[in-house]
Amino acid sequence: MSGIASAQILCNCLALAETEEGRDLRGMTATLDVTACVIGAGPVGATLAATLAAAGLPTAVVDRAPLPPMELPEFDGRAYAIALTSQRLLDAAGIWQRLPAAPQPIHRIRVADGRPGARPSSLKLDFDSAEVGQGEPFGWMVEARSLRVALNACLPTLPNLTAFAPAEATVTRHPEGAEIRVAGGPHGKMQGETLIRARLVVGAEGRESPLRRQAGIAVTRWDYGQVGMVGAFAHERPHGGTALEMFLPNGPFAQLPLAGPGGFGTADLPHASAYVWSERTALARRFLAMDDARFGHELARRLGDHLGRIRPIGRRWSYPLSALWAQRFTDTRLALVGDAAHGIHPIAGQGLNLGFRDVAALAEAVIAAANAGEDPGGAPVLARYQARARPDAMLMLGATHVLEKLFGNDVGPVRLARRIGIAAVDRIPPLKRAFAERAMGMRPGLGGLLGGQRLA
Repeated sequence: MSGIASAQILCNCLALAETEEGRDLRGMTATLDVTACVIGAGPVGATLAATLAAAGLPTAVVDRAPLPPMELPEFDGRAYAIALTSQRLLDAAGIWQRLPAAPQPIHRIRVADGRPGARPSSLKLDFDSAEVGQGEPFGWMVEARSLRVALNACLPTLPNLTAFAPAEATVTRHPEGAEIRVAGGPHGKMQGETLIRARLVVGAEGRESPLRRQAGIAVTRWDYGQVGMVGAFAHERPHGGTALEMFLPNGPFAQLPLAGPGGFGTADLPHASAYVWSERTALARRFLAMDDARFGHELARRLGDHLGRIRPIGRRWSYPLSALWAQRFTDTRLALVGDAAHGIHPIAGQGLNLGFRDVAALAEAVIAAANAGEDPGGAPVLARYQARARPDAMLMLGATHVLEKLFGNDVGPVRLARRIGIAAVDRIPPLKRAFAERAMGMRPGLGGLLGGQRLA
């Protein structure tokens, strides 16, 4: 056979291969057409991808990290406070039902002002979910590992969802759409390169979002000069589903109930709670360097004795505390969600819940547009998302910023005024109810996914 004939046969074979299953064998490039491609498979990004796919929209999600190692069986000390409205979103997406263990409901919240090693002020604020009238807890405590297990169990079951992890994505956006070149095959199987053609790209890669940077979206940052320490401890007495928010001079300290008893080590310390402890940077570094016994002593000085003896369990996590605000949440064919769009102080425990509210706002806008035959990544849809999500995030950012400034000091007159203010709220039922509903993520006229609406 002549060289010319052989070359012709080869060209014909390649041309035929290009038409089969969207795969170009010369470059090993597969093509995938989706409504949305989510970059970042953390809790916010993965939940958005699952929500869109569950609504019947072709969706891709890409993450640089492999998904299975994020669900290692050992309890690692981290847990999330999931508000009622966030639970409704996770339930609608099919994630909540896949939690490997029942989460711990939060039935009561106690707010007090104090100092380390001293009894808290008797002027306190107590919330009880039974008084709010929803018939539901304020929220649930879910181990970070459990949420990852649920997400990883849910994603492969969705026929409209393709996950690439670990994989690297190169994103090109233009007015007509977006192209995402992914190095790494679906579900982490290395199969060359995939070209994803999407109507919308979503940046869910965290505070240092490369997509936000690529779009030239400016951010404003505030450094609180604090470190947030996160972990868990076993304790002697049951918590009764009660969370404690203690305002201390160097930053807030929260105790959050975990499911149990059982699984935490010893018969005399059968219960467990998580802590979120904000402390001035220099002191936090000193505490983090301590062994478990000394660290537990410092925990107890802030917690008080209502849970009896305590012992730290699991790993300690820490991160510098700062706030972040993106000057806009959208760009051409791009939407930012979660920490890519905003970051707040953990004083109210609403960071992840705020990200879930972004998910609901964006998912509802995209789903409605697709059902109406509208371009789901077009400028009108993105404008509707930003108009809903940005004011909500700004309100929460402002509230947590003011709370940190008001409660993060030990000035005598200010301390007295805030203690009187806490007690006053406790005695004004309408105001108390408004605070309680905000903790649950509720607001007047709330509907959609956060209001309990199911996906069609």
